Amino acid sequence: MPRHTASTLVTADAHTTLHEWLEKQSAQDLLRFITCGSVDDGKSTLIGRLLWESQQIFDDQLSALEADSRRHGTQGEEIDFALLVDGLNAEREQGITIDVAYRFFATPQRKFIVADTPGHEQYTRNMVTGASTAQAAVLLIDARKGLLTQTCRHAWLAALVGIRHIILAINKMDLVDFRRDVFDDICQKFAAIAKSFALHSVTPIPLSALKGDNITARSPHTPWYQGPTLIGCLETLEIQPAAEAHPAFPVQWVNRPHADFRGFSGTLASGRLAVGDALRVTASGQTATLARIVTADGERASAQAGDAITLVLDREIDASRGDVFSLAAQPLEMTDQFEATLVWMHDAPGLTARTYELKLANQWVGASITTLKHRINVNTQAHEACKQLELNDIAVATLTTSKPLTFAPYAENPALGGFILVDKFTHATIAAGMIRHSLRRAQNVHRQKLSITRAERERLNGHKGKVLWFTGLSGAGKSTLANALEQELHARGKHTYLLDGDNLRHGLNKDLGFTEADRAENIRRIAEVAKLMMDAGLIVMTAFISPFRAERDMARELIGRENFVEIYLSTPLETCEARDPKGLYKKARNNQIPNMTGINSPYEPPVEAELEIDTANTDIAQAVALCCRFV
Repeated sequence: MPRHTASTLVTADAHTTLHEWLEKQSAQDLLRFITCGSVDDGKSTLIGRLLWESQQIFDDQLSALEADSRRHGTQGEEIDFALLVDGLNAEREQGITIDVAYRFFATPQRKFIVADTPGHEQYTRNMVTGASTAQAAVLLIDARKGLLTQTCRHAWLAALVGIRHIILAINKMDLVDFRRDVFDDICQKFAAIAKSFALHSVTPIPLSALKGDNITARSPHTPWYQGPTLIGCLETLEIQPAAEAHPAFPVQWVNRPHADFRGFSGTLASGRLAVGDALRVTASGQTATLARIVTADGERASAQAGDAITLVLDREIDASRGDVFSLAAQPLEMTDQFEATLVWMHDAPGLTARTYELKLANQWVGASITTLKHRINVNTQAHEACKQLELNDIAVATLTTSKPLTFAPYAENPALGGFILVDKFTHATIAAGMIRHSLRRAQNVHRQKLSITRAERERLNGHKGKVLWFTGLSGAGKSTLANALEQELHARGKHTYLLDGDNLRHGLNKDLGFTEADRAENIRRIAEVAKLMMDAGLIVMTAFISPFRAERDMARELIGRENFVEIYLSTPLETCEARDPKGLYKKARNNQIPNMTGINSPYEPPVEAELEIDTANTDIAQAVALCCRFV
């Protein structure tokens, strides 16, 4: 198969590390770009073609590629270039890209790192990963299919993470006979949706990744096209240097190999630092002078963004993993409430009031979505109302964190503006976010110190405040047991209050339904009320189904683990349904109740409840006695 030689490409061999290769190419500038677009638009094939054109594929690699093409290829007897990039067995078997694959090569004009990102909706999160460090995007479009929803989503995501240059690679032109009207129509449609993307440049190129048309040399099949080739465009693309952000150094770990050395290790996220700079710990305000910058290759006088370094200060200060250093003269901001753009990456829905873990730089905090302002329609950019987030949704939301974190708007400093949300139980990454701005009320609302403390109220009451959280299916006996327990405690002179689910549904929570999102908000409000009552020194009993572990764990964290007792009534569904005191199960079986826990809505049993009682086999007096041990 002939190879074009208009631009001679040079790739790193299999024994050269990326760091070594970049050192050799230090005289050239570096362009990071991604290939993106919908599934089967030819992204892997395009990169494979670039590697083939480099004339650096070894004979054994070529032999392996030819064998793989016969076994897994989709091009008949011809070489399947995509197999040079798709290395996972699942990718080869299914003919799709799943994970991000990075490749590097160079021309006499520039060196490149390219990330091949998956096109399938299920792996959109991997596309965001690849785009987060890219300066340009090659957006592939199948000329036969035109713009698809996933194409629009990838274009939107690329712009969202800060990519301002898009090469519109209209691929498989050979399958539409290189028709100019097809090319022009796609260009016009993309221009219409890209108006709001704040792009610096859009360069459309008609090509065939499989055949090599307009990749490194002009194709005789497109005499009507006068623009650059793909390589020509990549070589000449002008990337404006990012504005110099204020220095930010998130501490990854405190480095103390022996008694005579103490440093703070991590990667400089932004800006520059030099020996002699006055530094500040953002959270505590402590200051010190930078005495040494230590690296794996020895000491240096200065460091710049991206350098892995250890800072040694002129005096001992209290700082640990998650703290962020800045220049004392250029302090960073902190916030515990902000507005952000979220990209939802998980099958489980994103709900307001549910608690997640948030990671920004090396900072970990509890966080919850307080308001979903709107979802963005990727096809029309219209703002649509939503109550929860589904897989691949892009939305603007407000978030609250359990404690202030150091931040900067993503547009100013991606290192301090980009974060992820992590599920507290599965530890899966469920969303990526970009901070737009802090909420003003985060600086204006302060906790008021009260003259009378909880300890003083408890001393007056003669006992400590506590929350006993009863959970279980409807009919398990939560309200019955909580009511009997309150009577017993009242008889003993204890100060108590019973929060019952039905009672609160008539007042505080009468605006809520029984969807998963509404149930999460129901529990959040109850937890807040229970915490206030406990602060008053009361023994609070809550009787709610509270079917989801995430919400019960949120309540435990909010109230305090030492103050929270989870009592699980593990009464079997058959017993609860036989009791059916409110007739709810009968209605649910007749499809009159759409979200009945245990029937058509799940109940997630506690993993480590402080007390478990099966009321089918335990009488009320025994159950009350068991509960009294905790107060």
